[in-house]
Amino acid sequence: MTAPRQVLPGTTYLVTRRCSERRFFLRPSRITNEIFLYVLAVAAQRHRVNIHAFCVLSNHYHLLVTDPDAGLPAFMQYLDSLVARATNASLGRWEGFWSSEASYSAVSHGASGDIVGKAAYLLANPVAAGLVRTAREWPGLWTAPEQLGAATISAPRPKGFFRQKGAMPESAELVLSMPPGFATVKALQDQVSVALHDLEEKSRRDLAAARRGFLGRARVLAQNPFARPAPGEPRRELSPRVAARDKWKRIEALSRLLDFLRAYRAARAAMRSGVRDIIFPAGTYLLRIQHGVRCAAPG
Repeated sequence: MTAPRQVLPGTTYLVTRRCSERRFFLRPSRITNEIFLYVLAVAAQRHRVNIHAFCVLSNHYHLLVTDPDAGLPAFMQYLDSLVARATNASLGRWEGFWSSEASYSAVSHGASGDIVGKAAYLLANPVAAGLVRTAREWPGLWTAPEQLGAATISAPRPKGFFRQKGAMPESAELVLSMPPGFATVKALQDQVSVALHDLEEKSRRDLAAARRGFLGRARVLAQNPFARPAPGEPRRELSPRVAARDKWKRIEALSRLLDFLRAYRAARAAMRSGVRDIIFPAGTYLLRIQHGVRCAAPG
């Protein structure tokens, strides 16, 4: 059984979700880009999640977000459900869209240095994957460093899946807000730009050493959305929930998570035994939303 997520207000996450069987269902195209951007903008507005950066590759996506109201699971359910249904409709399919091995990955970050590192990692993904020589060449959805904390992107409602006179808005605006911990927008943009450049350089050196080239924009756009990469990707690896460059901060965060899991399981056991006035630890999500259990205030 999957351990419960601790969902605390104000947490910044690197979120990842993969397509079923690693297939290229999110391969860049006009309609795929339009669907994902529009649904992301609507989901962010409806569930009050702050979007900082995004990168959508052919078979997975990354988001850097902050969750001020502890509503990340509802945001993710809305985003993934609607992206899957709309994209499936555009592809003429109706089966499972997302990987069934696990739900989305959400790794929490606190220090500004960790956020810079994860933002750069997210933006460097197309280069690290051997798809394009520079991330700016990526033909799919991608956040440029100069957009961080400063851009507002208009997303018109795509034609096809969404009813023209339905409840969905004709357009939605996606505001790229600044993550916590930075003095100015320029400081964020400059730090991420430097870190992105370094990661791109490293990826190019690594690929050259392995005698591998880049797929290139044209071949990315020509990918069959029902195809998938050659076998060899690591599977069933550890799925972290916290990340920090500082060893002691990482240990502290893991200790807090362990305390939460222990308190949650003790409270769940007490509730099952008939205790009705039990208080669950701060960060309890599903039981609070669906069953109204009482929870401790965040520390």
